[in-house]
Amino acid sequence: MTKPLSPPSEPVNAQKTRTGLHRLWHATRYSLHGLRAGWAEPAFRQEALAALVLLPASVWLGQSWTEMALLAGSVVLLMVVELLNTGIEAAIDRIGPEWHPLSKRAKDMGSAAVLLTLLLCIGIWTGAILQRFFHG
Repeated sequence: MTKPLSPPSEPVNAQKTRTGLHRLWHATRYSLHGLRAGWAEPAFRQEALAALVLLPASVWLGQSWTEMALLAGSVVLLMVVELLNTGIEAAIDRIGPEWHPLSKRAKDMGSAAVLLTLLLCIGIWTGAILQRFFHG
């Protein structure tokens, strides 16, 4: 006769048992680890360096709070999507190095999300620049 399985004494993920400021502290540390991991990726690093110029420029270029938020938000959104794409790629790579059509599809869709966000960002900035310098 086999012994019945008992639940583990420790949760698999300690984060699930944390509450309040303790959980917030650990979540913030995990987020900073994610930003550090993102910095190791050339695409994210390029976008972060561009953000160092574009975020202050959004304050100068935007003619209202809404325009500033749209300009800055498009830059931050691009960085967010890049981090998500990098996460997708890392998860797929963890599964295995062999080529698989579903792995390719996931990576291609992540890349497409970055492309669409980049085009959105370029469109917003182009529109703001044209309006500022050619329409008033």
